[in-house]
Amino acid sequence: MEYVYAALILNESGEEINEDNLTNVLDAAGVDVEESRVKALVAALEDVDIDEAVEQAAAVPAGGAAAGGAAAEGGADEESADEDESADEEEEAAEEEDDGDDEADGEGLGELFG
Repeated sequence: MEYVYAALILNESGEEINEDNLTNVLDAAGVDVEESRVKALVAALEDVDIDEAVEQAAAVPAGGAAAGGAAAEGGADEESADEDESADEEEEAAEEEDDGDDEADGEGLGELFG
């Protein structure tokens, strides 16, 4: 996880995310740096807009779908439930349309860190 945090620090400070910069941040934090992980992360983030990815992650509520189900059980009216279902269907349709490279979307990052 510290590798991802180092990349976020570089992004926030406006520095280029490359092997040297990432290694320097990790060294400064006292992390035992594995060059293969640094190279893999830099390659995985090559076509990722980190600001956009962070913004999208922040927009997702922590409870996710479970929070929506609890609200429906708590007395939400049918119209609200129908709107939630429509929004879910639109999201699923958008995900199906996006048949691009998963690694470019950052989905392969979890495999890098065990």
